[in-house]
Amino acid sequence: MALWAKLQELPEEAQHSVQMLYSDHFPIVVRAALAHWIEEKPWNDLDMDNPQHEHYAKSLVNSMIREIQAKANTENNFLMRLQLTDSAKNFEINYINNPFFLVNTVKKCLQKEMKIVQQAENHFAFDIKKDTDQEIAEELEFLRRRTQESEEDVRKMQQEQEQFLIQYQESQKRHTYIQQLTNSTQPNAELLSKLQKDKDALDSALRHRAASLVQMRNVWVDKHFDTFNSLNRLQMKVLDEELIRWKRGQQLAGNGAFFDNNLEKIQEWCECVADVTWQTRQQLERVLSLCTQLPFQTQHSPVDRIAILKKQINNLLSNLVTTTFILEKQPPQVMKTNTRFTSTVRLLVGGRLNVHMNPPQVKVSIISEAQANNILKADKVVMMNESSGEILNNTGTMEYHSATRQLSVNFRNMQLRKIKRAEKKGTESVMDEKFSLFFQSQFSIGGGELSFQVWTLSLPVVVIVHGNQEPHAWATVTWDNAFAESNRIPFAVPDKVTWQRVGDVLNMKFKAAVGRELTSDNLRFLAGKAFRNTQIQDYDNLCLTWGQFSKEPLSERNFTFWEWFYAILKVTKDHLRQLWNDGSIIGFIGRKQAEEMLLQRPKGTFLLRYSDSELGGITIAWHGENQERSEVFMLQPFTSRDFAIRGLPDRINDLKHLLYLYPDIPKDQAFGKYYTPITENQPQLNGYIKPVLVIQIPGLGNNCSFDSYPNTPQSVLHNPHSPGDASLYHENPASVRSNSTDHTMNIGSQILPDMDYGDIMNMDLASDMDVPVDFSTINVSDLMGVYDKQN
Repeated sequence: MALWAKLQELPEEAQHSVQMLYSDHFPIVVRAALAHWIEEKPWNDLDMDNPQHEHYAKSLVNSMIREIQAKANTENNFLMRLQLTDSAKNFEINYINNPFFLVNTVKKCLQKEMKIVQQAENHFAFDIKKDTDQEIAEELEFLRRRTQESEEDVRKMQQEQEQFLIQYQESQKRHTYIQQLTNSTQPNAELLSKLQKDKDALDSALRHRAASLVQMRNVWVDKHFDTFNSLNRLQMKVLDEELIRWKRGQQLAGNGAFFDNNLEKIQEWCECVADVTWQTRQQLERVLSLCTQLPFQTQHSPVDRIAILKKQINNLLSNLVTTTFILEKQPPQVMKTNTRFTSTVRLLVGGRLNVHMNPPQVKVSIISEAQANNILKADKVVMMNESSGEILNNTGTMEYHSATRQLSVNFRNMQLRKIKRAEKKGTESVMDEKFSLFFQSQFSIGGGELSFQVWTLSLPVVVIVHGNQEPHAWATVTWDNAFAESNRIPFAVPDKVTWQRVGDVLNMKFKAAVGRELTSDNLRFLAGKAFRNTQIQDYDNLCLTWGQFSKEPLSERNFTFWEWFYAILKVTKDHLRQLWNDGSIIGFIGRKQAEEMLLQRPKGTFLLRYSDSELGGITIAWHGENQERSEVFMLQPFTSRDFAIRGLPDRINDLKHLLYLYPDIPKDQAFGKYYTPITENQPQLNGYIKPVLVIQIPGLGNNCSFDSYPNTPQSVLHNPHSPGDASLYHENPASVRSNSTDHTMNIGSQILPDMDYGDIMNMDLASDMDVPVDFSTINVSDLMGVYDKQN
């Protein structure tokens, strides 16, 4: 989301702080009218102490004035139009000769805006997190106190029952003695009367004590039903909210999202819940034992209620144990057969319940989508014996680490040897098929009193056998990670989602892989390409289908939108990261727009844009001259293969006709820090001098003027597809040409048999060649072998 849009969503107090940033020097009405334009400009890169930046600063101020005037001319609101017109006049008077005053003002305002947004977002997130943590902590403290009180109640109940039994025994003794006296030959009436009165008093006390015990038991059970309800709510909050949020964050992290890994805090909560649950269960056992020792025949016996409560507590404990059996580290979601991978399983309550006293084994298998569905539909947990493949090193024993209180097992050397795929339908491919790793174990606690069968599924996994399947596999994984819903049927995802959500995902992945996020212009360009329509004004609420995203080829291309984007992401991450983060690469821009922008700048101005026709390609577009006519030329795109030989900054440095990075940043200022230092070439340890590759453009020597281009071809034979050379490019790698005049290089089939090497090197390629040849198919070693034989 753009900065200005974020500001408008802030609380009223924060918005007031933003308003206070602006004055007549830089009115807020200008900031609002030119929000997008202002945020796209490199204000932070301009240094008033650098004389080379002054020219660009003046250009930026002039552009800003023109933008304000244009906005005023199209503004319907009369008051707004007047304010913009006045601002344009004031800027022209005050800043034309002092551009850095405005530059620094804008820079400071943007920095302070960003700070206000960050403070508001952090405060909001912190408040939510603080409230949740505090709420859980308070509920846990309440349950601890309740458990302690309940323990004290059980102790009192036990004492009361012991006193009752003592008195009952006394009553029984008196009853026996009275019986003996009554049956004697000479009973003592006075003594009998006294004994009977004592017994009656004792029996009365026993009845009161019995009634008190019954009441104590019922009150205690009632309190435990309340405790159970509180415990159930807290457990749901920890497991169904916090742990599910953690799992969702783990899944989104697969797309590059920031992951707030608070698993240690969640484990602490789960352990506290386990403590309270286990203590409650033990108290129920003791009270049930007391009731069994001294049963009272009452209408509402607590024994039945205790049995119900015990069953509920057992279910709560079972849910806690099975749900906290989790994957701390997910296996790779794009999994290549016969390639080692790792994963870590953890039981969050294992240490607290002493599961490690008899360490359980964990087994891993890979299952299909249908098998995952069957597991979730099963009424009871059944150990899974079926699988859709063979995994090596798929068993491990959980270990307890006392320092971290973690019970876990780390699978370090798993390897998928075989995979059994389902039958494909329609346009489905193997990269559309999703599997999951199934982790299962069983163990008992409480001296074997309770047994558990636990299992968990990994995030969806796409299995590939070759590297060229990776892009499509990542499309499946990316779509699933982004748009999967909680508690879904495995592994259902929507077939279409709004572009706004898709754009957020692309931005997330690009920022995570490269560093700098995509701009709104970048996302607008990507939307036009994804929808195959650049005329739409508002893409955000349009729905993009899975087919448009990853199945259907782009117009006049043999690759999909995702394959094109993924290739750009990869080449930028591997070779162009610093240039992208510096803002030196415009990248996502159409050919026509690039030409329009460059033709407004001086000759020698160039920009870098991603190729529309070659996967993972980036081209240099520059403003040159052809037959005394201004024209924009574009080099055949460079790819990772080229950058593995010579980096893009060095290639740009080789081309001396490239003078300014758009709009007017001197080339050396933009790329100089990335040039490979030139040192005196001394012989290496092996006695050889290392050569240096230099890029050239056929027909345009590095020291030639623009007037000589492109009518003077090179006098040496260049392979336009070799890494050391660059060819002119017109979105068609098959030919070498400018965007208006075709300069296809041809070679006659009779040349090699009839001419020697010197003749070939000195021939005029433009006039003597008439048969098109793909130079990349020529075997240079064979040619040199022919030459050696002839000489």
